[in-house]
Amino acid sequence: MDLVSIILPYYKKKNFILKTINSVVSQKFKNFELIIIYDDTDKSDLKYLLEICKKDKRIKILINKTNQGAGNSRNKGLKVAKGKYIAFIDADDIWHPNKIKFQLNFMKKNKFNITHTSYYVTNSKSEIIGKRIANNLTYNDLVKSCDIGLSTVILKKKILKKNFFVNLKTKEDYVLWLRLAKKGHKFYGIKKYFTRWMSLKNSLSSSTLQKLIDGYKVYRVYLNKTIVLSLYHLFILSFNFLKK
Repeated sequence: MDLVSIILPYYKKKNFILKTINSVVSQKFKNFELIIIYDDTDKSDLKYLLEICKKDKRIKILINKTNQGAGNSRNKGLKVAKGKYIAFIDADDIWHPNKIKFQLNFMKKNKFNITHTSYYVTNSKSEIIGKRIANNLTYNDLVKSCDIGLSTVILKKKILKKNFFVNLKTKEDYVLWLRLAKKGHKFYGIKKYFTRWMSLKNSLSSSTLQKLIDGYKVYRVYLNKTIVLSLYHLFILSFNFLKK
């Protein structure tokens, strides 16, 4: 049975992390390793995490000496990951117990390298406030709109090669998806809702200004587009985001 490496950066999510870890260890698919990267210079939550994780030998904790950000922390996890497949989950998201099993079987049956699933958007009270449906996506689709939930993705590790997350405060995953798609990898969507993604008002992902700054960098810096094209694509990206 193939090993799945699950990458989870941790930064100040003590109120949510237990449910997230429980949703991982409760997976019907059992052959996984969960790699948690502790990315907080304040080590007050570390003891709490260690107590949770010592109950399951499949969980490993890496500790950053300084705050590296989610992208660099995931890269650190990827470097030690032993799995043939890689999955990602953030410290406040929750998986359905059948997520990995169903998704992995779907990938193997169809010989897909990357898949993502539909997901629910929830608030801090775990109330569903939105839905996102997963579709098959190519580079031309992705460059217009980032329609992939990070915590829904499973991919074969071998396709990453030298492609890793970039050092952005937001949209660090978007750059990786675009780079993979530009190389010809298609993201296949699974319509089933296997993930609950939490939207928090004080999170980086909710900062409009930060999203605009990083969105511009995606096109200008990482895709090497002109200033005019970068602004054009940023406008399209923002417009499509507002339609969701």
